[in-house]
Amino acid sequence: MTAQAREAADQDRFAVETERFRRELVAHCYRMVGSAHEAEDLVQETYLRAWRSYAGFEGRASVRAWLYKIATNVCLTALESRRIRVLPSGLAGPDDGSDRPPSQVEPGAVSWLEPLPDRFIAPAADDPAAAVIARESLRLALVASLQHLPARQRAILLLREVLAFSAVETAKILGTTTAAVKSGLQRARARLDGLEPTPEDLLEPTDQRARALLDGYIAAFERSDARLLEQVLRADASLEATPFREWYSGRVNCIRLLDTYVLGAPGVWRMIATTANAQPAAAVYHRGADGALQAHGIVVLTPTATGFSRVVEFHDPALVVLFGFPAQLTD
Repeated sequence: MTAQAREAADQDRFAVETERFRRELVAHCYRMVGSAHEAEDLVQETYLRAWRSYAGFEGRASVRAWLYKIATNVCLTALESRRIRVLPSGLAGPDDGSDRPPSQVEPGAVSWLEPLPDRFIAPAADDPAAAVIARESLRLALVASLQHLPARQRAILLLREVLAFSAVETAKILGTTTAAVKSGLQRARARLDGLEPTPEDLLEPTDQRARALLDGYIAAFERSDARLLEQVLRADASLEATPFREWYSGRVNCIRLLDTYVLGAPGVWRMIATTANAQPAAAVYHRGADGALQAHGIVVLTPTATGFSRVVEFHDPALVVLFGFPAQLTD
């Protein structure tokens, strides 16, 4: 066999052994860095490094553990020179509800958290319980809280509690001791308990009640009908949007803000239902002065049996394309 044929055979074997883990690695990198765009790039770097070292791998660990070791360390290196990603609620308390429009944060002054398309999430595996844990660990509120943990504590928490690696396996992945892993996990849990919002009994995106709420939210915008928002938002609902500094708490304040500064005339907004972070979501389009419906961003909603408790909109047209939708819609 020629050298070229051997390399081709190795590439085929490498693809067979590693490609089935790609989507779960994207989810892992996303939990680490809080950006879908960055997660894709980091997984690409992971596979490049894995291929370069494939000849020396020799099966000393499982392929999955080997890939997670590379991916986790790629993420830790990337995080050394980057600010944490936040939502507006991570900057300050809610606005007092006064009648002034929200102010945009200066470009580059803050690194914003991004949503993750559900199509990037690996399908349910043979273990349904593990699949549920994996999906719950992608909820937007939890991912936002994770970003406030020191990077290595974040990695330990994810490897141990989401991915179910043992303390020994986690120590090998991170190149540290089992004692350090146990200590880091304790500190991460304690810190996260102080950061994570009070757990809610959330509806799955596939629940008919969640879809009805999403349909109502979309209709409110497309018809410019603030009264419909009263039917889908909880009394204690919160509203925030990147790249704006202010965010709002309480249905009255949220609706006042949307009705005064956002809704506009009927037909200005168009939304397409989707899912993100295992939550109901929508791709948002806005009609410009030329009449064209241009990509505007992604809105992610937190559904409960009594209405949406949280609405987060990400004003970034590139996210609409990332979610698989066109940059412009036609009527």
